[in-house]
Amino acid sequence: MLPIEVSGLKKHYGNLKAVDGISFTVNPGEVFGLLGPNGAGKTTTIEIMEGLRERDGGDVKVLGFDPWKNGYELHKKIGVIPQEFTFFEKTTPREAIIYYADLFNVKVNPDEILKEVLLEESAKVNFDSLSGGQKQKTGLALSLVNSPELLFLDEPTTGLDPNARRAIWEVIRGLKAKGKTIILTTHYLDEAQQLCDRVAIMDHGHIVAMGTTEEIIEQHGSGERLEIHGDEKLAEYLKANTDLQVEFNSARREIFITLRKKIDALAALAAAEQSGMEWGQIQTRQDSLDDVFVKLVTEPIGEQGEASTEEKTGKKRRR
Repeated sequence: MLPIEVSGLKKHYGNLKAVDGISFTVNPGEVFGLLGPNGAGKTTTIEIMEGLRERDGGDVKVLGFDPWKNGYELHKKIGVIPQEFTFFEKTTPREAIIYYADLFNVKVNPDEILKEVLLEESAKVNFDSLSGGQKQKTGLALSLVNSPELLFLDEPTTGLDPNARRAIWEVIRGLKAKGKTIILTTHYLDEAQQLCDRVAIMDHGHIVAMGTTEEIIEQHGSGERLEIHGDEKLAEYLKANTDLQVEFNSARREIFITLRKKIDALAALAAAEQSGMEWGQIQTRQDSLDDVFVKLVTEPIGEQGEASTEEKTGKKRRR
């Protein structure tokens, strides 16, 4: 049984198709990333899988359960950290873990969980005195209290400084090493490349690309190219005197030459030298996930629009 199986999932708010027939599966022990601009449908998809929203169409199985019909059973087996996690201000992380253990009616060792999320030194610090990274670690600690098989991490590092982000990354890597299956939404593409085994890029309710980051870059990227700093006259000369694909970026005064094979770079440089024109810095480059992401997604529509439409149609979250 796969931890997550989604087929033809749909969620509409009036005329807004927040999620429009998407399908994907998640493998055991995998970190699976959902990427996309605001309004792409990521949070709606996550909340349907968590059993917080009812879907309008399609099939969803999470650990073998229908998350809407069997939410009580499912919630015993999953861990969730929402965006911008917060808690009672005068409660320490250690007290929070004990409180959650009582809610789940389980016995845990708070100190072991604090160690797992690298929070031992702040175990007795009130929540309102913790740093942003420590607060997110507290959320991660609470998501582990019920020994979940599956974790949903919704934008776990948003707003954190680089050091705090990397500390959260280490915690996530540690959880993966222990065999946890993790669903991660993030706005940070470098984060996805660092942590995710596979990603799905969403845009306006659709999945527009899915696979490993390398597969997505290979499928949707422009391939390797040579970049030469020069003017438009040189670009025109190279077009006329080689069989290479040449493009010119006037804003950057850069000439982009697609390399079908390595020797194309030598042909381009030889032609540039033969032109007698001035040219400057050169480099070879491949598209990053950021480059591909910009190509694939359109302008954000604003995820707040989803909530507003939901309220207008009278549909509320199930708590």
